Amino acid sequence: MSTPPVDEARDFLARHPEIDSVDLLLSDLNGVLRGKRIPRGNLEKAYQNGINLPGSVFALDITGNTVEATGLGLDIGDRDQVCRPIPGSLMPTPWLRSGKQAQLLMDMRNDEDGPFFADPRNVLTRQIQRLADRGLKAVVALELEFYLVDRSRDELGMAQPPRSPATGERATESQLYSISELDEYADFLEDIQSAAEVQQLPLDTALKECAPGQFEINLIHSDDVLKACDSAVLLKRLIKGVAIRHGFEATFMAKPYGGQAGNGMHVHMSLLDEGGDNVFAAADEDPLGTDTLRHAIGGLMAMMPASMALFAPNVNSFRRFQPGLYVPMTPTWGYDNRSVALRIPSGPNVARRVEHRVAGADANPYLLLAALLASVTHGIAHRLSPGEPVTGNAYQQFAPTLSNSWSRSLDVLEASDVLSDAFGADFLKVFLANRRAEREAAMQAVSRLEYDWYLRHV
Repeated sequence: MSTPPVDEARDFLARHPEIDSVDLLLSDLNGVLRGKRIPRGNLEKAYQNGINLPGSVFALDITGNTVEATGLGLDIGDRDQVCRPIPGSLMPTPWLRSGKQAQLLMDMRNDEDGPFFADPRNVLTRQIQRLADRGLKAVVALELEFYLVDRSRDELGMAQPPRSPATGERATESQLYSISELDEYADFLEDIQSAAEVQQLPLDTALKECAPGQFEINLIHSDDVLKACDSAVLLKRLIKGVAIRHGFEATFMAKPYGGQAGNGMHVHMSLLDEGGDNVFAAADEDPLGTDTLRHAIGGLMAMMPASMALFAPNVNSFRRFQPGLYVPMTPTWGYDNRSVALRIPSGPNVARRVEHRVAGADANPYLLLAALLASVTHGIAHRLSPGEPVTGNAYQQFAPTLSNSWSRSLDVLEASDVLSDAFGADFLKVFLANRRAEREAAMQAVSRLEYDWYLRHV
């Protein structure tokens, strides 16, 4: 990775005299942004020399505690690594402190100034290169679902939908694709759009999703997969920040409400050859696409069970996988069919692509895309067949086969030679240790339901 010229920092500071501090950000294994806040005067130095953060940033669980079993903590003295700026990511954060703050993405380097093995962004970089070695480049677009929730909890201390800014009424209905609900939250959505424009995040569409307080915002497709994931990570921070300004909270938690739809992160993907042509699009404009498309789908289907721990990274993630709530629970594919795991959308031949519909919005975008690229590479390399496409309702035709067990999904990932080779055994050791430690902590918690069902009756 080349170090961005310090002129980038100087030019930014000259154009933004109002900025007095900058957040230096790293995305951890959970996709949580961590880092340091520096004063304006230290920005050029950060560009010249980088900044130090401990490698144990990638050993942190969701509570911010170091998982020592990763080997990144005290076993190596909790040592620092140099982190360097990602070119083009220095942007104002207009929702913070009246626009006096900015942010800058970083990535962590090893002792030879190469990519640090445990940084998820660097794991994705490796998959991009493996695909490039075959003369291919991915084009991707990410769709993120989220809930707005009231900042006050209900009488049981649980999350609840917000009151409409327009009517003051609390939402109780689905109202999928409702324009009137978009109108009610227009100020919030317009502030997201404005902040995204300031940060040069390529927003596409916003829509009302199928549960009270649930929305979806899509990013425009990009042939720079790293930048697409950077945009997704930063968009989540932006949405959360703007929501707070409007008196709400925004959550990308996979399943905030047991009886409502979960939050997904769908990914649209096509592949370009070295001439810039879409290798999923048949030359004769056959809507069924090409052999390469079907091999890619075959790889995605074959690797789906081993990838579940990346698509569903925590205890709440697996609550999303329930029958009847439009979440794929078995590897299936089909044309213009929203009941399958891998959908080939209708549209012009030049835009032929596959939509991956399995992952939750709580997944780490870098690791999600790394898994998808590794799966596509595997499918193309081994010319895997996906079988026949599904027509009709896949939920009724196929019993669930994807694991809804956090523990089982981690075991299947650990046993995958394909993903171990793609991601690196050292990274998988860190990831698995981190997730297993968090699962053990989660298992120690006793839920309200358990008290209600068992305390007095067994």
